[in-house]
This record gives sequence, C-alpha cells and structure tokens, in this order.
Amino acid sequence: MARGKIQIKKIENSTNRQVTYSKRRNGLFKKAHELTVLCDAEVSLVMVSCTHKVHDYTSPSTTTKRIFDQYQQTKGIDLWSSHYEIMKEKLEKLKEVNMKIRREMRQRMGQCLNDLSFQDLHSLESDMESAWRVIHDRADRVLTNQIETSKKKARNVEQINRKLHVELEAMDQDPYGLVDNGGDYNSVMGF
Repeated sequence: MARGKIQIKKIENSTNRQVTYSKRRNGLFKKAHELTVLCDAEVSLVMVSCTHKVHDYTSPSTTTKRIFDQYQQTKGIDLWSSHYEIMKEKLEKLKEVNMKIRREMRQRMGQCLNDLSFQDLHSLESDMESAWRVIHDRADRVLTNQIETSKKKARNVEQINRKLHVELEAMDQDPYGLVDNGGDYNSVMGF
C-alpha cells in the first residue's frame, strides 16, 4: 500500500507536531547512521526542537568539533572569529570598568590621591560627605528603631508586672483563691 503525499506546512496541533518531529528526527538519525556505515562518511547532525531540546548524532569515528573544523577549512571561513572578537571587546570593556572601580575604591580609602587634580579631590570629598550622610541617616534610623523596640518591650514588661502585682494582691486577700460574694454557704452543707 502506497503512502499518500502530505502537504508540507506547519502542523497546527502541538501534539501531532511533536509526534511528527520525533518520528522524522529518528528517521534522519537512522539515515545518518546508514550513511556512516555504508559510505564511510563522517556525519554530524544537530537538531533543536520547538521546545528548545537539542538532539544530535555524530559518527562514531569523529567529533562535532572535527566536522566544524573541516567545514571551516574546506570553505575557507572562520565561524568563531567574529564571535571571538565580540567577546574580546566585551572582556576589554569589563577590564576597564574593573580597573576604574578598583582605583575609586583605593581613592576612597585614602590611597593613590597624589595623581588627582584639585577638581577631582573636591569631587571625591563631596562624594565622601554624601556617603557619610547616607550612612549617618541609616545609623540614626536603626538606632531609632532599636529604641522604639526597647520601649515597647519595657511597656510590655510593665504591663505584665502590673498584672502580676494585681494577682499577688488578690492572693494576699484570699490565699485559697476563693472569693466571698456574700452568699449563703450553709444551705450547701445540707447536701
């Protein structure tokens, strides 16, 4: 029985799309393996699904890196040079930022001040004063919060003390915890 031709377009149903992807991926991997065995070809196949899962097949006699290197050599191109250059530029910028931050940290600690101009020294002084104000304000808030917390604890202790004092006075008046409310207790004895 012959298979019918299907129209090549995106499968809208996600379940059907995933099943088709899985079957066709396995078919491609089978064909890649057959090429490796039958023709002694070096095959490297990399696939990324719509769910971002990576699937790959590489001939047992080679590696993916070796295939890429051979491709670059045959085509006379360098796949990684532009990416390497971009990364190198980013690294240089990060090194500059790092050096600048380290220099500023040393200056704020009072080191390496000889190379600064009067304007730079004045700017550093205003930065230090601003930082001192922020630290001072934060310390004031922390102290205020601690004082308020201590006051609340002291009030709670005072309330507990008052309650205990009232209970103690009540025990002094009636050590057994009985209260005389003026009732007739003789009738209870006749029980």
